Amino acid sequence: MKAWVVERPGGMATRPLRLVEREMPEPGPGELLVRVRACGVCRTDLHVAEGDLPPHLPGVTPGHEIVGEVVDTGYGVRRFTIGARVGVAWLRGTCGSCTYCRRGAENLCASSLYTGWDAHGGYAEFTVAPEAYVYALPPTWSDVDVAPLLCAGIIGYRALRRAALPPGGRLGIWGFGGSAHLAAQVALAEGATVHVFTRSAKARSLALSLGAASAGDSFDPAPEPLDAAIMFAPVGELVPAALERLDRGGTLAIAGIHLSDVPVLGYQRHLFQERQIRSVTANTRADGEEFLRLAERFARGEPPRLKVETTPYDLAEADRALADLAADKVNGAAVLVVQ
Repeated sequence: MKAWVVERPGGMATRPLRLVEREMPEPGPGELLVRVRACGVCRTDLHVAEGDLPPHLPGVTPGHEIVGEVVDTGYGVRRFTIGARVGVAWLRGTCGSCTYCRRGAENLCASSLYTGWDAHGGYAEFTVAPEAYVYALPPTWSDVDVAPLLCAGIIGYRALRRAALPPGGRLGIWGFGGSAHLAAQVALAEGATVHVFTRSAKARSLALSLGAASAGDSFDPAPEPLDAAIMFAPVGELVPAALERLDRGGTLAIAGIHLSDVPVLGYQRHLFQERQIRSVTANTRADGEEFLRLAERFARGEPPRLKVETTPYDLAEADRALADLAADKVNGAAVLVVQ
């Protein structure tokens, strides 16, 4: 089978990915063999390829927004049968017994494992995944449109909840790619006013078309004080800018797995009046199930509506898709399509 591997992590100009022929994987106990139909291209994949997140598995195949068909099952599989359409996401395994797992915070498990980082992911024709961490997918979503929901959607949804946006509140979003454009629509549907800050002119246009009240450059002033903010851009120097735009009691949620260094913060200028910063660390399976139920309502045409903006690439173009993502040339979410 064909699969992309991170051969030598580095900037995309160094061509860190290589397309190889690999033997077909076999599912072990409790695992599914999945023929990949589509795989979203996430900024986390870019961090793995470029070495910001050193691969835990040498020669790892990236990709964790996988939509596919079950073609074989290992011993003990009960939830899914051959032919089922499934989604394979970032969280791949947890211990199930630590303090965090027992209290419903499995995303903080120290033994957690991740698709496309600890094990081979979806930039390939086939992949193997543990069925306990695989999702059933809303049937009316296309493969390409549902793929970004499996990380961009779920993480954006968790980030929105972590931002503690009050009902009818004013939300600022920094960076407007695959995850942000979905989180913004959920916030808008819940009655929020959304202001977007991004260096990409195309992304600003997309934000306005989806209903944002304003869309400016990353360091532009906010039209009004913000009750909450989410930072999707992995740029630490934006943290003070976002905090300065928060109203009293506002919360900034930082959604990325990687962030460049944050400049020195001034207590009075950035944090006083009970402004706070929260990080977002992966997600729980409960987050995923809750968001996909919401997506199923969208798919049935019930209000609110959700528009997934995608840019398809052939599997053979995975390296170009990541390079385009690095250069902010992707509008919405990039998705690899496996023929």
